[in-house]
Amino acid sequence: MQGPVAAYLDDRLHLQHGPIDLIIGVDGDAPDCRSTAFEAAALRFGSVLEELVSELPLLRRALSATLPQEAIARRMHAAARAFAQEDFATPMIAVAGSVADEILTAMRDAVPLRRAYVNNGGDIAVHLAPDESFRVAMAGADGASLGDLQFDGTSAIGGIATSGVRGRSFSLGIADSVSVVARDAASADAAATLIANAVDLPGNSSIRRQPADQLQPDSDLGERLVVTHVPQLSLPDKRRALDAGLARAETMRQAGRILGAALFLQGQSATTGAAFAEHRILEDVHD
Repeated sequence: MQGPVAAYLDDRLHLQHGPIDLIIGVDGDAPDCRSTAFEAAALRFGSVLEELVSELPLLRRALSATLPQEAIARRMHAAARAFAQEDFATPMIAVAGSVADEILTAMRDAVPLRRAYVNNGGDIAVHLAPDESFRVAMAGADGASLGDLQFDGTSAIGGIATSGVRGRSFSLGIADSVSVVARDAASADAAATLIANAVDLPGNSSIRRQPADQLQPDSDLGERLVVTHVPQLSLPDKRRALDAGLARAETMRQAGRILGAALFLQGQSATTGAAFAEHRILEDVHD
């Protein structure tokens, strides 16, 4: 496998190694803040994949008392344990967000920054000074707009993540997508996965499912059934599935584990938290 690759995209940095693909942006007051931050990001990124691979068997197993050794793996383990107390989960539930958090931390340790983000395939770690802002445009798997979210450094948001049946990973639920904001990207990543899993219609035989390990032999989900097809649903079924996911999201929000969530399923949506209530989410398209 080719080693880590770094390239500049105008004023952003692109880092790629194997399946990990990051887009990074920074702003600060020091004249050399961007180059210093980018150098720190590239240096830290150089060993990320090697560290994850070294502990992959542990990271793909159900949570246990055995703690990983490497920093990113420990972030993954901590996020999974905080959110998945009543669910099956492995530390892989938070891998993308944890990588983003780690690279952001490396840059912040290297130089003072006013605004910075690390986008790991849509799971984003963010740092903002109080007077700085960040805008995220949300889109469905077909590229259609799902609305947008904008927040500033007073919001306490440090991570954004999205999960769902149309995402990069398998899902136990039927949500098209679930976007979550939290205090860090690892927490947002774990929460988005679990909320997306909760958007479901158990017992609906028209929803097709297949054991995860039949689709991907090394999947950390093993024999658990993942969704492979969701038919066009009736409006009551869409609302019932979304309500189930929203209840899970609201429990997390009230416990202080997330700051908000937006759930989408076949033209319907549901939200919780001021982060989404205060900004534009597309109106439901009713049947």
